[in-house]
Amino acid sequence: MKVMAARKRFTWLSAGRRWRKTTLAMMLSAESAIRGEPILWGAPTFGQCEIGWRELQRACGGIAHFARNRMEVTFPEGGTVTFRSLDDPDNARGLTASGVVIDEAPLIQERAWFEVIRPIISDTEGWAFLMGTPKGKNFFWREFVNARDRNDSVAFQAPTLGVRKTPLGGLERAPHPLENSHFKFEEAVNLHHSMTSRTFDQEFLARFVDDGGGVFRRLGDAPLAKEQSHAAPGHRYVVGVDWGKYNDFTCFCVLDITPHEQSAPFGHRVHRFDVCHLDRFNQIDYTVQMGRLSALVERFRPEIIVAERNSIGDPLIEVMTRMGLPVWPFTTGNASKALAIDAVALALERGQLGLPDNQILLDELSAYDAERLPSGMLRYSAPEGMHDDTVMALAMAVWGAAAPQRQPMKVLWG
Repeated sequence: MKVMAARKRFTWLSAGRRWRKTTLAMMLSAESAIRGEPILWGAPTFGQCEIGWRELQRACGGIAHFARNRMEVTFPEGGTVTFRSLDDPDNARGLTASGVVIDEAPLIQERAWFEVIRPIISDTEGWAFLMGTPKGKNFFWREFVNARDRNDSVAFQAPTLGVRKTPLGGLERAPHPLENSHFKFEEAVNLHHSMTSRTFDQEFLARFVDDGGGVFRRLGDAPLAKEQSHAAPGHRYVVGVDWGKYNDFTCFCVLDITPHEQSAPFGHRVHRFDVCHLDRFNQIDYTVQMGRLSALVERFRPEIIVAERNSIGDPLIEVMTRMGLPVWPFTTGNASKALAIDAVALALERGQLGLPDNQILLDELSAYDAERLPSGMLRYSAPEGMHDDTVMALAMAVWGAAAPQRQPMKVLWG
């Protein structure tokens, strides 16, 4: 493999998902341990260490001794591979190694590398191979960029498969010397259609993208949606509900999900959904809020209402269920919020979401922010001092409309 042939003391590999990074880590570790060297294998979590453990076991189970209680593999010549989870960097303190492999390195703490791992190979003059899919411009990115100016370092960027974006918004094959040639082009096309451009660049092309801000793009290009006060004949609707009371606002977002064609960027034609009605208020008792929701439902007859379950949402959802409303609870957490927000971002990027001339909604969308967490996940939220109730109500409505498993609720409106 070209990456292994061109190694230096410090090697930084930015590779796309399913590139077979763990397999490469296994090959590097086994090759050195067979020669009698002590090797440290690090990963962000114990679960990720276990993936490497199983990979090494499949390859070397017949020639090495695997002591799971110590997470250590011993080879006939005395070489070892010791696995350590780096969620707590101090897990690796006290070890000696001739070489270090760090799988999913962009997800480890900066302290793990500079304070713990790097000193381990200082007196042995050992080597280190750090690899992973980018997670923003963190310490891994800085070291990757700086490697080109260091005689003892080298950096590689390897997409899952070599592809090029076309002017019409599609993909074409562009073979890359470091790609996973077993990955099917058709699957790359499917991923490209299911991700935002930003996510595809990072997760598949292994490019470093900025962390913060700019969550929703092409707001100025979004088609203008017409306000509706009642359901139009033959139209279908989904409602997103974000609860609030005093400090926060409650927002009901009505999404017209009746398929109609919209001219998209690059001359494409796509089906689009429209935000056709927003109701936003606070300082109102929950009984009154339920009354306003009931009136809204009576006017639009939605197929489904996606309502926030967290905190105050649970008892309100119980009331909605007793009322016979077609409610689908949405539990807001980092992972579920990311899915919903990404669905909105993707729809806006592809011209599939019409927005009304509502300045509150447009301002909240423009200001919406993203912060990279130590785990590598993005945390989405409004900037301090601002609200995100219209964004979250919209996100829940879009998520409900776009989720593949969504089935229209069988509700007989009078």
